[in-house]
Amino acid sequence: MIKFTFSFLLFFTSVLCLQAEQLYVNPQTGHDANSGLKTHPLKTLAEAARRVNSNKEQGATTIFLSEGIHLLTETVVFTNDKYSFKNRLVIRAVVIPDDADWTPQKMPVVVTVVPLLPGVGGEEAKGIQPEVSHVTIEGLRFTGSPDYSYIDVNNLRRSYPIWRDGKSLDDLLVTQCLFAGNVDVMPLHVGVIANGYGLVIDHCVFFNCKNPVVFWKTDGGTGSPNVMRYSLVYGCYFSGVWTTQSTNGENFDFHHNIIANSSTVWIREKGSTRQYKASDCLFADFTNLAGYGSGPLSGNDATATDFLKMENVQTTGTVKIEKDQSKRNYLQLAEGSIGSNLKAGLFKKDL
Repeated sequence: MIKFTFSFLLFFTSVLCLQAEQLYVNPQTGHDANSGLKTHPLKTLAEAARRVNSNKEQGATTIFLSEGIHLLTETVVFTNDKYSFKNRLVIRAVVIPDDADWTPQKMPVVVTVVPLLPGVGGEEAKGIQPEVSHVTIEGLRFTGSPDYSYIDVNNLRRSYPIWRDGKSLDDLLVTQCLFAGNVDVMPLHVGVIANGYGLVIDHCVFFNCKNPVVFWKTDGGTGSPNVMRYSLVYGCYFSGVWTTQSTNGENFDFHHNIIANSSTVWIREKGSTRQYKASDCLFADFTNLAGYGSGPLSGNDATATDFLKMENVQTTGTVKIEKDQSKRNYLQLAEGSIGSNLKAGLFKKDL
């Protein structure tokens, strides 16, 4: 009986191991004909997505991205909707910010150079597109597009590093990621824009993006709440956060965020009547606290702020950013800056 039980446990363990799919991607040493094992990595995230989409075996999937530049020449779409809250699709760095040997230079850099396609009010380039529920994106650095955003007075080119289209999808966690753009040479229109439910922005940094995150449309049903927490938004030249009529204020958890040196702190979709609460935050050096917007060139019209209840929110002072690339906190709060007590930024724990 003991021998039978031990054999069953070995079989059960081996099945679990088979179900936990792992793929490694290294743009320098990898090849898309490889197995995807750590010793024989793939070259592109696009190839990893093709393998994930074709694997019908139940279980979690983790895609590990090495340090280096990951060039996306096509939108990387995930369509294999087999995941659950516990058995997730995870796209992550090999070394994440809380690891003892992490440095900013070890962050995988994801650059979207996808051919532009017609969109609303111009053209769009989408990077990673998870059209499945229960996804985690962790420890990656995303850049803007090496192209001009301006087309003409009515049309723009927009770069979306992370985009989710499905209005009924749920549970997208973006954590410990850095989004860095430049209005003149590397415009990043929106770091994360997601339809559906359960978009969680956790310990992320948005540096010089036009908009960091847009909590977009739903199908009108029910799903997990949206969350933005412990994140640093600096230098965003349109908004610090964008909500729509679909962003349920009662279930929107917004706390321990810093929005500084930005045009407008909070943009609402025109016509929205939702009420929101921000707690334990810092809003500093902004032009407008609130505004309305409905398109890329619609403007951020100043509006009443009575929709936003603020609890323990500081609105004065100047945030200082660390610009020394040798420092662990590069592009995060400089030592001694106001707001340090909020613990906003890439690190979830003190090392």
